[in-house]
Amino acid sequence: MTTRSSLENLNTCTPAVFCATLADIWEHAPWVAHGVVGQRPFATVEALHTAMVGVVAGLDEPARVAFYAGHPELAGEDARRGTMTDASVAEQGTLSLARLDANEAEHWSALNRAYRTRFGFPFILCIRRHTRESALHAFEQRLAHDRATELAITLAEISAITRLRLDRLVSDASSTASHGESIPS
Repeated sequence: MTTRSSLENLNTCTPAVFCATLADIWEHAPWVAHGVVGQRPFATVEALHTAMVGVVAGLDEPARVAFYAGHPELAGEDARRGTMTDASVAEQGTLSLARLDANEAEHWSALNRAYRTRFGFPFILCIRRHTRESALHAFEQRLAHDRATELAITLAEISAITRLRLDRLVSDASSTASHGESIPS
């Protein structure tokens, strides 16, 4: 189980602790946290997240595509082999994507191949906001998009994924105070 940290602690800890705490928010990209550590203090978790999204959005297209390419495919080989990050395993597990029957697995694999061939990176979706059926529908719809549209949608989906991950990891005094929760140290 991951220990939650308070935003106050992240704003005042050493840069190394800050970066280590946030390293897994972004799939295989601890450099995102490194890119914002010098911008502390952050007034809210939303401000922290916005700054991190800005680091990724500020990359040129080839660098963004390389970053996107580091993400696992939905119901892909990494899911079946169990080689995804813990966060991705948990997220894809909400729809049991690692336990598809042979026909379902082949359908997802065909979609993954078509998407990667068309765009050069895997289909990325904030799976926690979907059912298996709505995820498939989004997959099929997005295959019809042009590259510029998919680059933008992919960043928005990664932003949604990382915001949910960040919310699970960091408590914000303004949000926890309104819910009567204590802020972990």
